[in-house]
Amino acid sequence: MLKIQRFVFSPFSENTYIIWNDESLQGAIIDPGCYDDKEREAVDNFILRNSIQLQYLINTHCHIDHIFGNAYIKSKYKPIFLAPEKDIFLLDLMIDAARNYGVNFTPSPPPDKLIVENSSISLGDITGEFIFTPGHTPGEFCLYFKNEKVCFTGDVLFKGSIGRTDLWGGDAGTLFESIQNKLLTLPDEVVIYPGHESRSTIGEERIYNPFLK
Repeated sequence: MLKIQRFVFSPFSENTYIIWNDESLQGAIIDPGCYDDKEREAVDNFILRNSIQLQYLINTHCHIDHIFGNAYIKSKYKPIFLAPEKDIFLLDLMIDAARNYGVNFTPSPPPDKLIVENSSISLGDITGEFIFTPGHTPGEFCLYFKNEKVCFTGDVLFKGSIGRTDLWGGDAGTLFESIQNKLLTLPDEVVIYPGHESRSTIGEERIYNPFLK
């Protein structure tokens, strides 16, 4: 079974997810936003308490609130670091963004592998596939576990909202196309775990999300 733990981290109230196979204990951290020592300790304690073998560090996209913890997680756990091919330029831009926001930031290391279309990961016998969903950023991907009916939607689709498109490389038309053609084609019962706020389902967003009318 795929297990999911959400943490809300940093001044940006970003959702960091730890996911793992409860049989093999192989796991991944998605968008590590752990900002300070207390938040990093929360991640460490959870991984230790649950005996999780962290295999992957995954960035759905490379905005600063989703990569605060990249350097720490990569250094401590040595996971395979995956990031979207078309978002790599943002890793360097976020150094200046941190100064502009007035926040502390340790620059991210480069990824070990680039996420491209048809990329996937395996946690034991559980497989997740990456879905290319640009618009919020030029390269964002969602991570979909078909058999588990779970999708991590980053900052593409939220409960009752959608990602903003006024930041680096964002494009509203592209975002709507990604949502309509890639996410709303998933089954209604798929649970979405977004980069901010609470979870929802594809069916609920199809009916009630005011931005999708």
